[in-house]
Amino acid sequence: MVTLPDRQSERLSQFIWRTRYRDAAAVPRERSIADTWERVARSVAAAEHDPPRWQKSFRSLLEGYRFLPAGRILAGAGVCRQVTLANCFVMGLIEDSLPGIFEALKEGALTMQHGGGVGYDFSTLRPRGSRAQATGMIASGPVSFLHLWDAMCATILSTGARRGAMMATLRCDHPDIEEFLDAKRAPGVLTHFNLSVLLTDAFMQAVRADAPWPLLFPRAAGEAEGQSLERPWSGSAAPVLCRVWRSVRARELWGKLCASAHASAEPGVLFIDRINAENNLGYAETLSATNPCAEEPLPPYGACNLGSLNLTTFVLDPFGARARLDEAALRECARLAVRFLDDVIEISRFPLPPQRLEAHRTRRIGLGITGLADALALLGLRYDTEQAREVAAALMRTVRDAAYEASVDLARERGPFERFDAERYSARPFIERLPAALRAAIRRHGIRNSHLLAVAPAGTISLLADNVSSGIEPIQRLHTHRSVLDTDGTPLIFPVTDRAYALWQAHGGGSEPPEALRELVAIAPHAQLLMQAALQPAVDGSISKTVALERTAAPAAVQEIFASAYELGLKGCTVFRDTSRPGVLSTETETQSGAPPAHCCDITREAD
Repeated sequence: MVTLPDRQSERLSQFIWRTRYRDAAAVPRERSIADTWERVARSVAAAEHDPPRWQKSFRSLLEGYRFLPAGRILAGAGVCRQVTLANCFVMGLIEDSLPGIFEALKEGALTMQHGGGVGYDFSTLRPRGSRAQATGMIASGPVSFLHLWDAMCATILSTGARRGAMMATLRCDHPDIEEFLDAKRAPGVLTHFNLSVLLTDAFMQAVRADAPWPLLFPRAAGEAEGQSLERPWSGSAAPVLCRVWRSVRARELWGKLCASAHASAEPGVLFIDRINAENNLGYAETLSATNPCAEEPLPPYGACNLGSLNLTTFVLDPFGARARLDEAALRECARLAVRFLDDVIEISRFPLPPQRLEAHRTRRIGLGITGLADALALLGLRYDTEQAREVAAALMRTVRDAAYEASVDLARERGPFERFDAERYSARPFIERLPAALRAAIRRHGIRNSHLLAVAPAGTISLLADNVSSGIEPIQRLHTHRSVLDTDGTPLIFPVTDRAYALWQAHGGGSEPPEALRELVAIAPHAQLLMQAALQPAVDGSISKTVALERTAAPAAVQEIFASAYELGLKGCTVFRDTSRPGVLSTETETQSGAPPAHCCDITREAD
């Protein structure tokens, strides 16, 4: 990479390091990002039999921002504070009782106190208006309890630069689903939550057929007779008998979902049957919730252990006639990053014993990528072209294969993850799509990590790396201003320049940037979906992606996007229409009009 002179964007990078990731209590003092890399490498290498050797390797991996561990690793590895190195968790199922609800709330508070974001499935809570069998009291419904969680989050993280992030999910057949759809319509409500609806294949088929859609809830013992249906339900391994509360037209409910997403950017959608069908551990667990940014569908007490490969650092001869991706270096770094993240599991603290148990018996990690749009621009490729999607898909397969090879090697060295079953794991759809040699190696030696790949928004760590484009999102702006929070919670405005654009200028670029340096405003929504669809087959977790819409987009545009996301085989999708929810997710003070923010978690939430 070309070394640039001091720029405004680098000043923001320095600010991000100083306020988010530097260990202020370190002795000797951390004076630069290089000192932070040294601390992190030393801490992670402590899990190895030969720490000095691996400290040197991990330090090289971090050098030049080639590999960007998630924010909790950068901030917490090797420090004296009682913090977790996992960015986010899915919490345990919420028991449908007052003690169960408050126990779940307490567990969430303890987890957030240690630095982790949380995701919950609220589908287990009785609908509003139902009567408790034991006490005779009338239930207030799951949406009412979202406000309790939101207040807890605001209290736990009431000051400073970090704000809590939470995800709430609800099944599309829960009787309170319509209340859930509208829960964030009013400005300033549930600001610490992202919301997602769990959409089943049966619901999508009912929408196509414009069929009636029953809203139901598991029948309690001794409950009055009425129409019943058997349905799979959150927390149950087998279908359970459910009481039908009422029926709605599926297409009408679909319209309400899309109208809410159009108006307030909430909720997103999760295609939950596909998520479970594609789960490498589908033989041992059922998923119904994700971390706050939805790149990791997780079981109860599952954790996100994340890191991103900065693709801009693997481009040779950027903007040149021989611009190309250094695949050998990318493969080598992906392999080393898997070892790094597997070691993080060993050294991390976990707020709750069940979280430690779950992390160690599955050893999930989420290796992802960031800087995709910038890397494509450095290669001379426009983000919204078929060639760009082919290149992106190929590099993601390179990361996938290198990651799985490294995990097999770790299994030979350290043993496979506890819940590994060679026959059943090898029969999972994602594993069956791997190259034959890899499948054979997994059968022979096992694999260290049940899941290896997830693409996070990577917003803050991408700013740390001199403002590379975040995750798989298009370039948001070539030059703009970003609003970030100081340590006392005061918002500050920084001018920033996109990394690829800065490199082009450093190469003597002219007055007009090349066609490859396209901003988000010029990328059609469907082209954004196509990029996500190009990458998803090579990702065993999920991809955090928000489809950006112009402020003039009609509600029908959201219906088209969500329907296309389902048809393209995606696991989930969110949308953001410019001005649909001012000040909640936006991270920018715009210098030009018409460009909505492009990722689901703003940098004040520290989602990465």
